Amino acid sequence: MEKAFHFKNVVKRYPEFQLGPLSLELEPGVVLGYIGPNGSGKTTTMHCLTGLVKADQGEMYVFERRNDPNKPAWKLDIGYVGDVHVFYERWSGEKNLRFLSQFYPNWSHERAQELARRFNLPLNKRAKDLSSGNRVKLSLISALAHSPRLLLLDEPTSGIDPVVRTEVLDVLFEVLEDGDRAIFYSTHILSDISRLADELAFLDNGQVMQRSAKDDLTDTWRKISFRLDKELVPLEAMVDRKQEGNDYQVISSNFEATVQHLRELGAENIRENRMTIDEIAVQILKGGIHVASS
Repeated sequence: MEKAFHFKNVVKRYPEFQLGPLSLELEPGVVLGYIGPNGSGKTTTMHCLTGLVKADQGEMYVFERRNDPNKPAWKLDIGYVGDVHVFYERWSGEKNLRFLSQFYPNWSHERAQELARRFNLPLNKRAKDLSSGNRVKLSLISALAHSPRLLLLDEPTSGIDPVVRTEVLDVLFEVLEDGDRAIFYSTHILSDISRLADELAFLDNGQVMQRSAKDDLTDTWRKISFRLDKELVPLEAMVDRKQEGNDYQVISSNFEATVQHLRELGAENIRENRMTIDEIAVQILKGGIHVASS
């Protein structure tokens, strides 16, 4: 099956940091949330994929075309929105969009105008006079007006209010209605990921620690409380634990295995509570579990 993008053993080295070796792929119609702390390599990954920085080794493909800087046609399949929104500041939003349109054969002025109306974005204003939220909207229009098959979002809604974030997410849902399109979404706002993503990849220190379907995580992770009148041995799939006397609360990455083990130990008052993606992500990034990427 054709991949929206495909990394093969990609490495990018800096004096005090190395991304990879990274092997990662994304299929059309899927939203992959890319989660990691600051400095983990999320932006470096995006910049390698878009050609903004050159990887030191490995190969990258966008819809089966290698991202060769000497043959840039593959870039036409990509729409990119970063956390820095760069425009010609003295130009209006409209003039910025018209300038960009000349680089994309599939650019639709109608699509750009439609999105501007939906976002209530004043295209007559100069870029330097736009609020932070409106700059995000202008960036998103710039990325979507040529109908890219792969949308790369690197902290696009950082620092903007929840209303604007909701508007942006609504548009992204509509983008995905065409099953040929894919989104690679990096953000610290895990509630956005929880709403939008199909799969999650967790990055730490330049390495993918785990990749899972979002629903698999929420189906299997639990907080489990119980009472045990003897010393607690290491439990199946236990990630973290708290204790007050004979009362315990543990976090499990496979609650069925943990509960079965507790029953065998004679635990009482076993209760389980579902966890949010935010809570699960924190545990994974704390190093609670390490699973090879799929």
